[in-house]
Amino acid sequence: MAIAKKPTARPVDPRFSAGPTKKRPGWSLEVLQGAALGRSHRSNLGKEKLKEVIDLTREVLEVPADYKIAIVPASDTGAVEMAMWSMLGPRGVDVAAWENFGNAWITDAKNQLPLEDLRILEADYGKLPPLDLYTGDRDLVFTWNGTTAGVRVPNADFIPDNREGITICDATSAVFAQQLDWKKLDVVTYSWQKNMGGEAAHGMIIISPHAVERLESYTPPWPLPKIFRMTSKGKINEALFEGSTINTPSLLCVEDHLDALKWVKGNGGLQFMHDRADANAEVLYNWINKTDWIANLAEKEIERSNTGVCLKIVDPKITSLPKEQQAAFAKSIVKLLGDENVALDFGSYKTAPAGFRIWASGLIEKSDIEALIPWLDWAYNTKIQEVQNA
Repeated sequence: MAIAKKPTARPVDPRFSAGPTKKRPGWSLEVLQGAALGRSHRSNLGKEKLKEVIDLTREVLEVPADYKIAIVPASDTGAVEMAMWSMLGPRGVDVAAWENFGNAWITDAKNQLPLEDLRILEADYGKLPPLDLYTGDRDLVFTWNGTTAGVRVPNADFIPDNREGITICDATSAVFAQQLDWKKLDVVTYSWQKNMGGEAAHGMIIISPHAVERLESYTPPWPLPKIFRMTSKGKINEALFEGSTINTPSLLCVEDHLDALKWVKGNGGLQFMHDRADANAEVLYNWINKTDWIANLAEKEIERSNTGVCLKIVDPKITSLPKEQQAAFAKSIVKLLGDENVALDFGSYKTAPAGFRIWASGLIEKSDIEALIPWLDWAYNTKIQEVQNA
């Protein structure tokens, strides 16, 4: 039950934002001293830095040797839309979504791209759609980890091994924290500012040989903006996957991302990040299980995210109120803990049920989540008393 006494021990770092997320433990501006500032990204030094990002990404993420990796414009959004605009069209398309950002890809497929054969697989917050309807003869666009719902696919078993269609996976809140099944994924996209605490605007796209085949055998009937073009004269643009970016990247952000990749590598690699995220999420799960006013937004345990852990308020005294008042109550807790400098930017997404989204990836210290929990109970107890006294 909620505690009445105000805690004294605060998280050392109150940043629990789901993106941009906090920097790695021990980060400081000093790590940027080697940045190629004032240099062209086409210079030898600039290209070396960009190629190092690609090479370290392959090593740390354990990307198969025959998959290609590129740094692309416009964050994860740009990477997903680059794949959709470049590859979709020759087959029927399934788009699966169960939260806000997945719904954005539905909007693209339904309202922006003139796709003739489109099927939507969707579910409300807290659930996965009927992914078993995917048969492999169609193309598929889906999100591995629903950033605003805290619901993830537990695995990629629903994708047939002998598929003919291509699979486009938005993995921005999953990569570096959850095990991706590379053989089932033809396009994987993400941004630097989620699980690696990087700065905004840079995206990553990783493509399989099957995706390369699609790019070289299919020309979309619609105009393709420059920032979406991955081919030249009908062939894959190999330079793009060696660090010759389409537009100008920030070499300061590149240095920052290199630091994060090196930190992960130096601490044991991908499993290190997976283990930290799992341990962090477990602290929250254990608290949820013994707390009657809060619940995990993800209904099934196997589908619960270990990065953006999304929580909903289930106290009948609050859920009986109109939705606007429920949202206001949750926001009052977020504000209270923000004013106390205990937790910042951890409110639920605006279209999600009233509650919270606590970032728990490998960049977060477990001790900070443990210190946060008594404050959540205190803030709830404080605000529910205000409601009852009103």
